[in-house]
Amino acid sequence: MNRSRPFLSALALAVALGAGPSQGAEAFADPQISLVMNPQKVAQAQEIDAYTLGVMAYTWGYPLVRLERVLRTYTQVPANKPPTSYRAPLNRIGWATALSTPADKDMPTANNDTLYMSAVVRLSEPYVLSVPDTADRYYVINVFDMYHDLEHYIGRRATGTGAGRFALVPPGWQGTLPEGVKALPVSTDKLWLWGRLHIRQGEDLAPVLALQEGFDLRPLSQLGKAGYQAPKEELPPLPSIEGDDLGFFTHLGYAMQHNRIKTVDAALVGQLQRIGLSAEHGFDRSRLTAEQLRGLKRALADGPLVAGKATMTSTVLRNGWNVAMVNEFGYDYPGRSVMAGAYLGGNLAEEAVYPIRFTDDRGKPLDGQHPYRLTFAKAPPVGAFWSLTLYNAGDKMLVDNPIGRYKVGSDTPGLQVAADGSISIPIQHAQPMGEDKANWLPAPRGGFYLLLRLYQPDAAILDGRYALPQVSRVQ
Repeated sequence: MNRSRPFLSALALAVALGAGPSQGAEAFADPQISLVMNPQKVAQAQEIDAYTLGVMAYTWGYPLVRLERVLRTYTQVPANKPPTSYRAPLNRIGWATALSTPADKDMPTANNDTLYMSAVVRLSEPYVLSVPDTADRYYVINVFDMYHDLEHYIGRRATGTGAGRFALVPPGWQGTLPEGVKALPVSTDKLWLWGRLHIRQGEDLAPVLALQEGFDLRPLSQLGKAGYQAPKEELPPLPSIEGDDLGFFTHLGYAMQHNRIKTVDAALVGQLQRIGLSAEHGFDRSRLTAEQLRGLKRALADGPLVAGKATMTSTVLRNGWNVAMVNEFGYDYPGRSVMAGAYLGGNLAEEAVYPIRFTDDRGKPLDGQHPYRLTFAKAPPVGAFWSLTLYNAGDKMLVDNPIGRYKVGSDTPGLQVAADGSISIPIQHAQPMGEDKANWLPAPRGGFYLLLRLYQPDAAILDGRYALPQVSRVQ
């Protein structure tokens, strides 16, 4: 490949624009004209341009690559599927049939409140999700497009708990839906459905597992037909990136070829052609100079840092708790990128808020060598339920303890509420004596952190008027 072409083209342009006698010496005072006449500066500019666009491509495209990778994992069902697994083949619903415990290591910071559900859907036509009447039992199913944009909610807050049918309608479909089927238009031809079904602490799971059977997913053309079974299909494998130092861009190019580019992103995607990325050809590194390739390698090193800063800008500190008030992202690509990484499948704040706590009232890291106490002045103002769960600081998993309790919350059997409505929770390694035993949240001997889950939060939580409780170290 002739790598001198960019410089020669730029030089020709400079000559065409600035060589005429009417321009005089003034033309060469323009820094752009001066730069294009210097081959070294041109090479430097190419690297900077590729770096800048590479970082943008990373923050914009990370959710797309992440979902292409993860959804292939979620559709690979192991022969001995554990009860906490929600994996299912393509176009089928997978349910966990047991709550997470310390023995389950597949999901950091997993909740102990709900059974998870997953379905990866490839839309050759509208697919209809039928849901049963859950008799006011909380559930939510998030409809994510391939950019991890949460396009629709189905569940208690958004659509109620009665039986219903919802059609996931792909772009461009022009047909008619049957009466009683609600249309949910989506932006991409592949989707991820991620659900949660509430389990009350200590309840018999048999009726809940029977309820799961009432959730059904099928193509519109098969609606109402008895005996339907989804055909065995798989997503094609992603290109191998073994030994590929620009493997992320290879996968991003593949994802761009196989997913619709949103209209709002068209201008950005057009710019990415300068670094060899397009929906037509994927990632074509053969078009790039050594300087451009060097810029892309730098972008892959710095892209995660640029995305990570969104954690700081989207999180507020409230009485020692880190609270991420996640809402629609719009053009905040770094924020969306962080959500698709550490918070994959997370609800937006309107559905649930997740304050997290790492330190005590003295600013010291929480550690089971010390006892603590957390007191709610009143039960958190939520429309569904709340829970306080403890995790090991090392592996981010639930902590084994002699009473098998990993959380304290609104559905804890025997939860002690004082006459004034306050709820006091001792958090310590040793089992407390007397009345404190009822609300005890067992801690490990070492470091831990706390996560407060607030489902269907009231306005006071969303706007910050609700005062989160302090975590006080007991003398």
